[in-house]
Amino acid sequence: MTGINGKVVAITGAGSGIGEASALLLASRGAKVVLGGRRGDRLEALAARIEAAGGTAAWTTTDVRRRGDVADLVACARERYSALDVLVNNAGIGPISPFDELRVEDWDEMIDVNFRGVLYGIAAALPVFREQGKGQFVNVVSTAGLRIVPNQAVYAATKNAVRTLSEGLRQEAGPDLRVTMVSPGYVGTEFADSITSPTVKSQAPTVDFSLAPDDIARAIAFAIEQPSNVDVGDIVVRPTAQG
Repeated sequence: MTGINGKVVAITGAGSGIGEASALLLASRGAKVVLGGRRGDRLEALAARIEAAGGTAAWTTTDVRRRGDVADLVACARERYSALDVLVNNAGIGPISPFDELRVEDWDEMIDVNFRGVLYGIAAALPVFREQGKGQFVNVVSTAGLRIVPNQAVYAATKNAVRTLSEGLRQEAGPDLRVTMVSPGYVGTEFADSITSPTVKSQAPTVDFSLAPDDIARAIAFAIEQPSNVDVGDIVVRPTAQG
């Protein structure tokens, strides 16, 4: 028995990258995972993979830009497994670009997915956690919010907004709820695919330089498996070569 075994964990952005790796790891440690993401075919395939390995998984198509979708993800967890122990707010995009390119639609998209999506997660799960008298939010942030660099200002702003609301939520949470931030550095995911600026995209770090999604999944698992009175507030995970 571990601190993960038997827990019901819902994950946004579960169709690839950190979300997918976290689902696989947590399910292998006995969690009942509820997968949310925009690509239903990927979620279905991932759930089948988990179940083939002896794990437990459910899924529902989830676009975190829609409050109802996020509410449905939480409802799916409760309907299937009668509880929700952890919500991993992982969904995120990074169409980073210089300000001079004025990619305002990209700015709006990052605000909607990276920030508003987390707020919708809190709105959906917090009443459930209060009713149960327990629960944990794991919000995936970024080292981009710790060290501001050119081309990433709007992306960093959305991540710093999540950092701010996470700390505020932690202070309001009381003794029964936990709030964790996990801040990855460069990770080899589909993040670069969302970059719309050709100049910035050509400068994206190579996979060899980056961490693997599994590295971040282990950090998320570490925070979840702690005793209920231990609140791991912030974990920063970056490649040793990252400045």
